[in-house]
Amino acid sequence: MKLLQKLTLVLATIGMGIWHGYAGAQAETESVRVLPASEGQVMLSYAPVVKGVAPAVVNIYTKKIVRSRRSAMFDDPLFQRFFGDNFSFGSPKERVQGSLGSGVVVRENGVIVTNNHVVEGADEIRVVLADRREFDAEVVLTDPRTDIAILKIDVGDAPLPTIKIADSEDVQVGDIVLAIGNPFGVGQTVTSGIVSATARTQQGISDFGFFIQTDAAVNPGNSGGALVGMHGDLLGINTAIYSRTGASNGIGFAIPANMVKSVLRAALNEGQLTRPWLGIKGQSVTNELAQGLGLDRAGGVLIDAVYPGSPAESAGLMSGDVIMAVAGKEVVDEGGLNFRIATLENGESVSVVVLSGGMLKEDQVVLALPPEDPARDLTKLDGRHPFQGVSIANLSPRFNDELQIDPFLKGVVVLELEDRTPAARWQFLLPGDILLSLNGMSIRSVADVAGALEEDAAEYVYQFQRRGRVRQCQIVPNGSFRCADVR
Repeated sequence: MKLLQKLTLVLATIGMGIWHGYAGAQAETESVRVLPASEGQVMLSYAPVVKGVAPAVVNIYTKKIVRSRRSAMFDDPLFQRFFGDNFSFGSPKERVQGSLGSGVVVRENGVIVTNNHVVEGADEIRVVLADRREFDAEVVLTDPRTDIAILKIDVGDAPLPTIKIADSEDVQVGDIVLAIGNPFGVGQTVTSGIVSATARTQQGISDFGFFIQTDAAVNPGNSGGALVGMHGDLLGINTAIYSRTGASNGIGFAIPANMVKSVLRAALNEGQLTRPWLGIKGQSVTNELAQGLGLDRAGGVLIDAVYPGSPAESAGLMSGDVIMAVAGKEVVDEGGLNFRIATLENGESVSVVVLSGGMLKEDQVVLALPPEDPARDLTKLDGRHPFQGVSIANLSPRFNDELQIDPFLKGVVVLELEDRTPAARWQFLLPGDILLSLNGMSIRSVADVAGALEEDAAEYVYQFQRRGRVRQCQIVPNGSFRCADVR
């Protein structure tokens, strides 16, 4: 008997519906879908659904000041010698750039969900309600990693119409959906279609790639608008289309409502977004890996490493285990796993099914926030040395998550270089570099860097890691530097 068949038999004995979806079984509690049984049913209209939800979908107009870059010729010392530093010709010019999108009112007091890319960098955000009232909006929270932003408008004591947020896990392929937004700025528009696919990953739209795909017409301006079901509830936030021309080709993507809930919860309760973690480093199980693991198909996430003291280690997960399901839902790849964990809460106990040593087992993992140990200690270096104006910080799982880098990286990271400093001019360090040693001292913390720079030196020799490569550089007294790969 093939290993996968054995695993399926074991799963049947685990209980709690852990293998929900993996073997294709459907829960008995799901609502029944039926075809129209009469002409009257065929002639039914979507109008009652639209009437209930359309007032909660808003138009969003943004403005930002864009400065055009002037030619580098005007910064040339020879040019300035003749014309002076204050020569105005060719100076940067400002222009107003406008954009449009849509949003969904989710709280009666004026809380609105939209896409982050709709409001990113905006100097002015204007919200126009379905009844044509207009309000200035403030940004409560933005999350570029999910492309979600939470806005707030002040509407006084009068409650606004809202849309109830659904459980997006109930969405099925073939369900009828409506997309509501402001395409091309023509005004509120409703299009219909079906759910073409669920759990679409690897689309490159956000870090937590896990989308509802629909063939309802979604066009520029629909971003941030509502994808609603036939019960009038919010299934997702329309975020992108797949098109070579910029117009709808029948492939649109929406951020699932469960992810919207997690960002909204952070915006209204915590005020900042910190997601729980398992504490693992893993990779999607491809067909090649599946063959090596004895599986007859790809699926799951192979654990490469477990962070010490993490929820995964506390639950007994080990390197070499394959995560097959989380909270009763199949895990197809790493993106799907990240989505499942990101939608859960800190302190929540979640069931995780893993393939370990050829056997299938279920573990309970109590999720926690990634630790900030050591503290980040944000520091701008100062003093008479080439590293003046370099901002650095200590890495930790939590800070790494904010920086969107490997959570297992440790040490001191370069954050930015102050303008008109040696580091900015010579580029002997770049943001993202991790310092390893400086003048013979091993660097493990910001304090180590400060200690290594306490005394003046004739030259500075340091090692750093950049995109997995380790380099050693030497800054010599004449101000030049040379570097070579170490490994």
